[in-house]
Amino acid sequence: MFLPCRQALQFVLRRHNCRLFSVSQSSRNARKGLVLGVYEKDKNGDSTRFTEAGAAFDTSVSGKLSQMLTISGPPLKKGRSRVFYGLHEDFPTVVVVGLGNSSAGVCGKENWDICKENVRAAVATGCRVLQGLEVPVAEVDPCGDGQSAAEGAVLGLFDYDDLKSKKKFKVTPQLYGSTDRAAWEKGVLYGEGQNLARWLMESPANYVTPTVFADTIEQKLASHSDRVVIYKRPQVWIEEQQMGAFLSVSKGSEEPPVFLEVHYNGNPDNSKAPLVLVGKGITFDSGGISLKPPSGMDAMRADMGGAATVCSAIVTAAALRLPVNIIGLAPLCENMPSGKANKPGDVVRAKNGKTIQVDNTDAEGRLILADALCYAHSFNPKAVVNAATLTGAMDVALGSAAAGVFTNSDWLWGQLQKASVITGDRVWRMPLFQHYSRQVTDSQLADLNNIGKYSRSGGACTAAAFLREFVKADHWAHLDIAGVMSNKDEVPYLRKGMSGRPTRTLVEFAAGLVSES
Repeated sequence: MFLPCRQALQFVLRRHNCRLFSVSQSSRNARKGLVLGVYEKDKNGDSTRFTEAGAAFDTSVSGKLSQMLTISGPPLKKGRSRVFYGLHEDFPTVVVVGLGNSSAGVCGKENWDICKENVRAAVATGCRVLQGLEVPVAEVDPCGDGQSAAEGAVLGLFDYDDLKSKKKFKVTPQLYGSTDRAAWEKGVLYGEGQNLARWLMESPANYVTPTVFADTIEQKLASHSDRVVIYKRPQVWIEEQQMGAFLSVSKGSEEPPVFLEVHYNGNPDNSKAPLVLVGKGITFDSGGISLKPPSGMDAMRADMGGAATVCSAIVTAAALRLPVNIIGLAPLCENMPSGKANKPGDVVRAKNGKTIQVDNTDAEGRLILADALCYAHSFNPKAVVNAATLTGAMDVALGSAAAGVFTNSDWLWGQLQKASVITGDRVWRMPLFQHYSRQVTDSQLADLNNIGKYSRSGGACTAAAFLREFVKADHWAHLDIAGVMSNKDEVPYLRKGMSGRPTRTLVEFAAGLVSES
């Protein structure tokens, strides 16, 4: 018996809202949309629970939003959205998004902050709805966490379409209201930093060569020249440093190698030991003579994901003006087959003098990182963290749920894990047993074998054990990000494609060192 009344009310509201929308010239000119959050009802709740900004907006329109939300369907679930038109002349389009449970927090089982993840996902959904409706400006409810809201908006709207004739409609996200302004601006910088890494990883290898990669990072840091020094080391310098492992990989390509060295001097006290971030920078990995299968090889344009995340994290740290000293190192080259390339069974000599038997040329990332790690210790660092899309075995082990972390330091693990809970880019600690070290030191021709005694046995663990042979620091961690390099819809606020993970975690980790000191 209530159905006719409900339908009549819906008709009246639609008619009223359409009239307001059609006659408002300012609405047509402004073309602004609004994204507002709403929480799921508590068990004993009997009414819609808006965020603070949502409640204020609902009051400004005399309760029409809550009224329409009630009659338009069932209560809004987490991650879902609903669009309303003509409620307010300044905002012709209003998207309400579900935030889930308001009492959600850090989940020990999932190792992330559920509330932050819900905000990111919901805001990304709302902004994409407005993008589909070609609304150029999206004002966003901070949803109680301005930083996470900004991250969701910036990350959710990114799409690599540089080389397409038809572009995605451009939407500019802005904060709705004046609260959480500082947190919002911080979140924008976090999101833009990860998007830089995504752009570098997604770009074709003939567009982002080692030289172009280094030039791009230099350009991004140009406005911070008062705190940043950049060295683009050429092949001659690499040879002078006796980085034989790095050179053995690069010699198979016509593209010249570059050793990118970035110094961010955020702390005026030069006596403070720096944090050194090292990233694998293979701008295209064919596998070399140990050629990869053709299926999926195009994704190997992103094999410099470690360098992309490390350098993008430093760009973000500089934009945030974090009071910490960071040195970024990125050995950049291609791994290609040619008459000059490494051959299986070749022996090369690393910067520290150790010889390496190269039994598989597709295990090249650990070779270039070995020389970079040796060089890293010349700065007497507080900690060394290297990131690399190092092994397919890590994708098999953890999938895209988390990056694997191998470390010799409980303190460093704690810092990285704490940062990942905040950012939602989870990490998981992996073993570094002596069993794996024995595999890489048992070589027929040299001090070390680049894939271990039993070939691919041990996978990511054996690769990490190999890297540890070049580590002197008391606090060192290796992040194998092969599993998280791309997004296949697992992270709702990232579109399909290269993910740029864990850029935000590295930034949050560096910021955590500041607060700790």
